[in-house]
Amino acid sequence: MKTLKYIISLGIVLFFFINCTEDDNDLSFVDNVAAPSNVSALFQITQDNTGLVTITPNADAAVSYNVTLGDGSEPIQVKQGASAKHNYAEGSYSVKIEAVGITGLKTEVSKDIVVSFKAPQNLVVTIENDAALTKQVNVNVKADFAMFYEVYFGEAGKPEPVLGNIGETVSYTYQEAGTYTIRIVAKGGAIQTTEYIKEFLVTAILQPITNPTTPPRRDAAEVIAIYSDAYTNVSGVNYYPNWGQATTYAQIVVSGNNIIQYGKLNYQGIDFGTSVDASSMVYLHIDAWTADLAALKIFPISAATGEKSVTKNLIADQWVSFDIPLSDFTSQGLSMADIFQFKFEAANGSGTVFLDNIYFYKPSAIPTVPIVSAPVPTAPQANVISIFSNSYTNIALSEVNPNWGQSTTLSTVNIQGNSTWLYENLNYTGLVTNYGNATNLTGKTFVHFDYFTPDATTLGLKLVNTSYPDGDPQKEDIEYVSSVALGTWVSVDIPLSKFATDISGITQIIFESSSAKVYIDNLYFYTNGDGTVPTVAAPTPTFSASSVVSIFSDAYTNVAISELNPNWGQTTTLTTTNIGGNNVWLYESLNYTGIVTNYGSPTNLSGFRYVHFDYFTPDATTLGLKLVNTTFPDGSPSKEDIKYVSSVTKGTWVSVDIPLANYTTDVSAITQLIFESSGAKVYIDNFYFHN
Repeated sequence: MKTLKYIISLGIVLFFFINCTEDDNDLSFVDNVAAPSNVSALFQITQDNTGLVTITPNADAAVSYNVTLGDGSEPIQVKQGASAKHNYAEGSYSVKIEAVGITGLKTEVSKDIVVSFKAPQNLVVTIENDAALTKQVNVNVKADFAMFYEVYFGEAGKPEPVLGNIGETVSYTYQEAGTYTIRIVAKGGAIQTTEYIKEFLVTAILQPITNPTTPPRRDAAEVIAIYSDAYTNVSGVNYYPNWGQATTYAQIVVSGNNIIQYGKLNYQGIDFGTSVDASSMVYLHIDAWTADLAALKIFPISAATGEKSVTKNLIADQWVSFDIPLSDFTSQGLSMADIFQFKFEAANGSGTVFLDNIYFYKPSAIPTVPIVSAPVPTAPQANVISIFSNSYTNIALSEVNPNWGQSTTLSTVNIQGNSTWLYENLNYTGLVTNYGNATNLTGKTFVHFDYFTPDATTLGLKLVNTSYPDGDPQKEDIEYVSSVALGTWVSVDIPLSKFATDISGITQIIFESSSAKVYIDNLYFYTNGDGTVPTVAAPTPTFSASSVVSIFSDAYTNVAISELNPNWGQTTTLTTTNIGGNNVWLYESLNYTGIVTNYGSPTNLSGFRYVHFDYFTPDATTLGLKLVNTTFPDGSPSKEDIKYVSSVTKGTWVSVDIPLANYTTDVSAITQLIFESSGAKVYIDNFYFHN
């Protein structure tokens, strides 16, 4: 489906060019200009049996077009916003439109047209309400002996038709729902045209068909959720208590997400079943969607001080997110220490409102900006093809974050003297190496990158070989980070064998995420010997010693350990070996092994957010780390908990950062640290706790 729009954009392109050249004559932006996209053309033929066809091409980021007419005539060059005219004899033709961008990059499409001096016949018209956009109608017309069609949508004050090529779809959005007379005129080269008229009911979408933005992940201490699939809700909440209201209640599900529907809303309560202390929270968050309600009054209700409200305006047919400072309520005398109910009222009249993600929260303690650079990679330059890293010589890139319709913005920031890419609103972004000289990764075994994000829920890397057609599995494949860690640098090493892509000719590298803020560094491809023994040291950590409690690392002063691989019946043996001048633990036949800090003086990890370790294994299938607080009795969830590496990668150093919030263990008095594996050979380095 496509709405044809013909916009004169050359002036905009030139304006942008002039302004950029005035900025210290910096023309580096030209390197990132993408080839034209969304190339199309409108074909119009006069109804006089002359075969005169007007061709109006259009594309994003194009300044001109080369039009090959398909009948042996000389091609015509057309500027953006202009048209070409040509007289055709009756027949079928394939017209090629080549769009040319400001840097000379080109994109072409072909369009088949039929020139006939017969009146259009066998008219087939499809008129539909759009399934996703309210009050939008889509029209598609097919006919023999026709080239284009006009649609008069019948809305008052809109007399001009919308034009479309035969076989293509045009769209129109009405101001109001209702019944309209839609008239369609199909036109070919004949004097006679063919018309179609239909009375059509335009409908508004009266419930959300998309979800609000997924709330960011938060620690349990930072949120009190009343209704949200993103968090653990307060138990025992009644979302439809009988207070004598006229309001109706239902739940709908959109793409697996639950949403409350309150219909005919005059007032409506939510009863928590208990009081919650929200006095340490800062905001109340609510997502609301309506088709017919102007505003919503929102009342938290305190057991001691009653109810106070704020009124929020709604916008029809779209999700609106409210983050209401709790000071808006406490300034009216409301206590937030004993909130046990909500009440909602329609501020003007009544209507239907959909609510989701109702929760109290305070700003996350998760760092939003890295204060240290990513770990320094140790692979030798000879084994590396680097895309972006201060540690290596990078290959030339022809396009970085090209305009492919993404929301992503890119800037380069300096962190401790290290250049780092900062992607914001990252849904997807591309890196183009060289279409004319693809990057051959044959012989490389891993792709590596470091990321830091405060809010991403997904992060994937796609490798693309554009020499293959769409649909061929060797063209492209994406691998996702199994579990995104927030607020710390994380090193990712993905075996290239996991990608179906033919890596002998990579032209595009694409990151995909959840419209998040993501820092990227050290993106490179490498090989690491035969994968049985590490040939280089693990990456060098960059955290300051004052922010680390280190168990084992040459980079820090380690805490005293009273027992190392104590005899608890395990098969595990332990030796300390030297790799690249760095001390490394080598566990062999590792089923489990213990590290005892000090039973008499446990290690207090309160305030730390992550546990980190680097591992290398040629054969492990599982690898887990257990934290133990022996001050609690057996059976208590606060005594011990284990977290496993979600997918063990073999044959390279892998960095692991596990949020301590994932453990049920009380980390204020850790006495034992236990690695568990599959009877494997595992090297361990840089084992420490950090923020």
